[in-house]
Amino acid sequence: MLAIAAPVCAADATRVPKPVLEASQGEKCVESTEFMRRNHMELLKHQRDETMHKGIRTRSHSLQGCIECHASRKSNSVIGTDQNFCQSCHSYAAVKLDCFECHASKPKVMADRGAGSGQVLTGQAAK
Repeated sequence: MLAIAAPVCAADATRVPKPVLEASQGEKCVESTEFMRRNHMELLKHQRDETMHKGIRTRSHSLQGCIECHASRKSNSVIGTDQNFCQSCHSYAAVKLDCFECHASKPKVMADRGAGSGQVLTGQAAK
């Protein structure tokens, strides 16, 4: 009986680590966590189609909006390590993350003219 239990214990030690996510930088996500886990790709594809095919740009479900809120405070990115928002979940779920082959993985930054520090563009400032 012990021979059967040992492999089960060993398998638990080799499991893929659960995602590690920093708290987002915004007050509240545009949708619930449960909804976003299941539907974020559909929202991004819809947003892409509206922008690319119809010329309609909104920020409600934009990839840029997600990045601005979910970029790591340490790396200022959503990819790069399994500690970063997008990469952490996609690694856990074994889902290819190809958005950033074309799109930037860091928020847009505008240099502050006086102090030389960066400022994340959001809302009206991004236009």
